[in-house]
Amino acid sequence: MNHAEHPYDRLTPDRVIDAVESAGYPCDARLLALNSYENRVYQVGIEDGEPLIAKFYRPGRWLDEQIAEEHAFSLELQAAEISVVAPLVDADGNSLHSFEGFRFALFPRRGGYPPELDNMDSLLVLGRTLGRIHAVGASARFSHRPTLNIEDMLTRNRDYLLENFIPRDLQPAYSTLTRDLLTEVTAIYGKVREPDLIRVHGDCHVGNILWRDNCAHFVDLDDCCMAPAIQDLWMCLSGERHERELQLAELVEGYNEFFDFEPRQLRWIESLRTLRLVNYAGWLAKRWNDPAFPRSFTWFNSERYWANHVLELREQLSALQEEPLRLL
Repeated sequence: MNHAEHPYDRLTPDRVIDAVESAGYPCDARLLALNSYENRVYQVGIEDGEPLIAKFYRPGRWLDEQIAEEHAFSLELQAAEISVVAPLVDADGNSLHSFEGFRFALFPRRGGYPPELDNMDSLLVLGRTLGRIHAVGASARFSHRPTLNIEDMLTRNRDYLLENFIPRDLQPAYSTLTRDLLTEVTAIYGKVREPDLIRVHGDCHVGNILWRDNCAHFVDLDDCCMAPAIQDLWMCLSGERHERELQLAELVEGYNEFFDFEPRQLRWIESLRTLRLVNYAGWLAKRWNDPAFPRSFTWFNSERYWANHVLELREQLSALQEEPLRLL
């Protein structure tokens, strides 16, 4: 598919406004595109009301049943008085709408800023919120959403990148390195069992957390899945090892007030980081036919990018062989 044929080319400003109005919200023609690449997200002005956020799902990515589970999980968390930005539900109980081939959902607008992850008080609050999310997440299971797994995130992306993107002179190094990573990750993360898997946010980085009034507001459950609880915790840690252990202690202290943290999951952090690194490169590569990606990720797919990517994965192989973080 070339750029001219990309389905989002049909998502014009007029079509966005018409879609929102088809759901019963008269627009005042104010439209602001927000930073989102996997989907298209807009702030839309509403006559005599607060602006709404309209999220248009990438065609062909999720089944309706998978989106329905995402929405149901958000609404379940909201009903438990956990601060998530859940979709609006119409009088017929619908949260997913369709207009001229596009599926979309509407959300209330929420303000805030990324949390300060080097602030111990913020980590305590964040841990409490994640503990509450996981208490709800562990109470039922997804039937249609994916389970975080090595095959999808590492093996398939590795094969795709080797076949389509890795420069020829780097292919031997990349092939050997990712094979070694696969062996290490399988040996470590292969110990995850069905009871370890709960419903999680899945993409819990600071860009998906809005901090306001000493409260963590979670947005964008587009990647919610079945995964171990540590998947939502490890991305809140940064810095040198001793700094991460101090952050972890504060995070877990708050977490344990609402859900029991299992220290054995600390062994899986570097495996999950490895999966995310390879999956991120694969995601960019698979979306490279979307015109928004070359415009926004100008540094991707250069010789320098792939050389740095190989270096990063070599460092990650070393990290996999280190002792896991300690719970102080």
